[in-house]
Amino acid sequence: MMSTRTKVATLAASVVGLGMLAAGYAVVSARPAPTPAVAADRAVTLHPGPRLLAVTDRHLATAALADLAGPRAVSDRECLRVYAAGGTGVCLAPTSPWSYQVVVLDAELRPTRRLDVPGLPNRARVSASGRMVSWTTFVGGDSYSGGGFSTRTGFLDARTGATVASLEEFAIRRDGRPYRNADVNFWGVTFAADDNAFYATMSSAGKRWLVRGDAAARTVETVRENVECPSLSPDGTRVAFKEAVDADPTRGWRLSVLDLRTMRVTATAEHASVDDQAAWLDGATLAYTLRGEDGQPDVWSVPADGSGAPRLLLAGAESPSPLT
Repeated sequence: MMSTRTKVATLAASVVGLGMLAAGYAVVSARPAPTPAVAADRAVTLHPGPRLLAVTDRHLATAALADLAGPRAVSDRECLRVYAAGGTGVCLAPTSPWSYQVVVLDAELRPTRRLDVPGLPNRARVSASGRMVSWTTFVGGDSYSGGGFSTRTGFLDARTGATVASLEEFAIRRDGRPYRNADVNFWGVTFAADDNAFYATMSSAGKRWLVRGDAAARTVETVRENVECPSLSPDGTRVAFKEAVDADPTRGWRLSVLDLRTMRVTATAEHASVDDQAAWLDGATLAYTLRGEDGQPDVWSVPADGSGAPRLLLAGAESPSPLT
C-alpha cells in the first residue's frame, strides 16, 4: 500500500500543469525552502571540486558539499536543466517562452556549442570525461505517467561536434531479436566510462526497458523491463533508476538501484514518488529532486544500498550534479 506522501505525489503528477512538468518532477509533501545566501557570480565554475551544481530559480548555482546550507554562488546563466562532469557542462536553456537550446559550456561557463532542440527540456547528462553530452525533451504530451507522451533524446561529442539528433535512428534488439515500432521513445541517457557505451530508457507497446547502447555501432539492446531514467554508478556496476510501482507509472515511482552483475534490485529508503534521473554524489549516495505542494523544488539524498533515510541537501534547487 502506498504511503500518504506517495499518494499525494502520484495524484499531483497526473494533474500538474505543463509548465511544472517541463521540470519533470512529481509533487510531494511540502519541504522547507529557505532563501539561500548568494555569493559573487564569478565564483560559479564547472572545475572539479567538492561542490554541488544545481539550478536555483532557473539559474546555475553551486554550493560547497561541506556546507550546503551556507552561501551558494549563483550565475546569471539561465538553465532549466544542467549537468556537468570533467569540466564540461550542458545547459538546457530557453531562447523564448517556447523554444530551447542545448548549450555546451566549458569550465568557465563559456558556450562552446549550441543546438536548437524541439519540445520541453527534461533530462541532461555529461559523461565522466566531459566528452559526451546528452539531452531529452518532451515533444508531445507532458508526463511519463501516461501513454500519450513523446520524447526526443539525442547526444553529441563535445570534442568533434558529431551529433545524434534522436536515438530513434538507432537499430534496436529487443530480447535478442531485431525490433521496430513507430511508437518507440527513448529518454534519460547515462554514459559509461569509455564514452561509447551508454544506458537509457526505451518505451514501446506500453512497456519500458533499460537498454544498453553502442554509440559507434548505433545500436541499442534491451536489458531489463521497468527501469526508467537510469544513472550509472561511478564504478559502472550499478544503475540508479525510478521503478514504476507495480509496473504502473500512474501509481508513481520508487527510487531503486539495479546491480548490473546480478540483476538484483534494491529499493532505497525514499518512499516518495521520485520522477527524476538521480545523480550519484559518490559511490554510495544518490541525489535527486522532489517538489513540495507549493511547487518549490528541493534536492535530497539517500543511501544507494537501501539503508538510512532521505536527507535534505539543498533547499530551493533542482537538477543536482556533483562536481567532484
